[in-house]
Amino acid sequence: MARIDVIMPQMGESIAEGTLSRWLKKVGDPVKRDEPIFEISTDKVDAEIPASSAGVLAEILVQEGQTVPVQTVVARLETEAGAPVAAAAPTAPAAARGGPPAVESTPAPPSVSHPVPAAPTHPAPEPVHAAVPAGNGSSFESRVRTRSSPLVRKIAAEHGIELGSMQGSGVAGRVTKRDILQFIESGAPAPAARAVPPSMHAPGGVEPQGPAPEPWPGDVVEPMSVMRQRISEHMVLSRRTSAHVTSFMELDFTRVARLRAKYRASFEAASGQKLTYMPFIIKAVVDALKAFPLLNASVAGSSIILRKQYNIGVAVALDWGLIVPVIRHADDLSLTGLTRTLNDLANRARLKKLDPSEVQGGTFTITNPGVFGSLMGTPIISQPQVAILGVGTIEKRPRVMTGADGEDTIAIRTCSYFSISFDHRIVDGAVADQFLAFVRKGIETFPETGL
Repeated sequence: MARIDVIMPQMGESIAEGTLSRWLKKVGDPVKRDEPIFEISTDKVDAEIPASSAGVLAEILVQEGQTVPVQTVVARLETEAGAPVAAAAPTAPAAARGGPPAVESTPAPPSVSHPVPAAPTHPAPEPVHAAVPAGNGSSFESRVRTRSSPLVRKIAAEHGIELGSMQGSGVAGRVTKRDILQFIESGAPAPAARAVPPSMHAPGGVEPQGPAPEPWPGDVVEPMSVMRQRISEHMVLSRRTSAHVTSFMELDFTRVARLRAKYRASFEAASGQKLTYMPFIIKAVVDALKAFPLLNASVAGSSIILRKQYNIGVAVALDWGLIVPVIRHADDLSLTGLTRTLNDLANRARLKKLDPSEVQGGTFTITNPGVFGSLMGTPIISQPQVAILGVGTIEKRPRVMTGADGEDTIAIRTCSYFSISFDHRIVDGAVADQFLAFVRKGIETFPETGL
C-alpha cells in the first residue's frame, strides 16, 4: 500500500489560501479518481475538489472551517501498492474536465449581425496604460492587500494591524499568513489604522457600523458562510468606493417577445438550448457599451482604464449566496454559443463546478431580480467596474400607444423596468441615461435578421 498527499489547490493565480468548507468523504471511505472529496471556499468561488487518484481516505489533516495556504496537505489517500506516491495538486473542476472553450467561458447574449442605430457618442477620455498608479490607502493596491484571506484579516484585527498599509509577498502585494506572522514576530509597531470617515447618513457621534447586536433568548445564531462573508465585504467596499447613482427606464419587449415566440421551437430544436430574454439583453448591452465606452471602464486612482474587451458578468442566484460568472468576448459569440454558454455557466455555478477564472475579469454586470417578480432595484456595482444593469420582471402591461393616424389608444404590451447603477466619479447622469436609452432602442428595434 502507498499513501498519496491531498493538497489545497490554487484556484486561480491570485488565490493564496482557501477555506475547507466541507468534507464529502470520511476516513475509511473508498474514493474514485476524479470523484469530489471536499469543498473549498475562496475569495472568488466555492468549488468541489476531485481526488487525483483512486484509493481509501486514510487521514484527514485539515478540519471543516479551517483556512490554510495553497499546497497545504489536507488529507492522505491510501492506494494499492505500486500506485504513484507523489500526486499532483487537484486541478480546478473545469480544468479537470478540459473546461469550456475560451470564447465560451461565460454566459453571453447571442451575437447577431444587424445595423446598430446611430446614437450620440460621448467623447471618451484619452486611453491610458494598464499600469495602476500607487496611492494612499484607498488605492487599487491597498484594496487588493486588504482582500486577504479570512484568517489573515482575523489575525490583523486581533493585533490592530492595518492591512492596507502593508506590502505583502502575494500577488499584487496581497498579505499572506506568513507575511503577517513574520511582521508580528518582528515586534515592529503596527501601521496606524486609517480613521473611518463618518457616515453622511448618521448623526455626529454615532458609530458608522452601529451598535453590535446581542442575541436574545430563543434566537438562533448562525455563522456566515465564507461566500456570504465575501459578498458582505465586497458590497460594503463597493458602496465606500463608488459614488452610486441609479437611473430607471421602461423598455417595451413586445417585438423581442414576438421574435422569441416565432423562432423558439426551431432554435431549441437546432441548438438543444432554451432561448430566454437574456441573450437579447446582452446583445443590446454590448452594442451600447461600444457606443458609450465610459460604462465599460475602471477607475485607477486619477486615471480611467477604458476596457477593450466586452466581458459581461451575469449574476446567478444560488441557495447559499450569489455568484457572477463572466461571459468573455461577448461581442464575438453567436446566438447559439451565447445561449449555450449562459446555460452552462449557470448550471455549473449551482453545482459548484465553476473555475475561478470564470468569475473574474468582468467589465460590466447584469443582474436579473425580475425572475423573482421584482419590478426594479438599485443594484450595487461590482468592483472594479463602474456600472451594473438591473433587469425587472418582464410582463404584459397596458400602455398608451399613438397610432398612424395620430390617435392615442391603450394597448397590451410586454414591458420591463431597467435600472442602471453607475459610478458618478467618472460617469455623468446624461451619459448613463443615453446608454440606457441606447439599450432600450436596441431591444425595441431588434432585427429579425439577428435570429
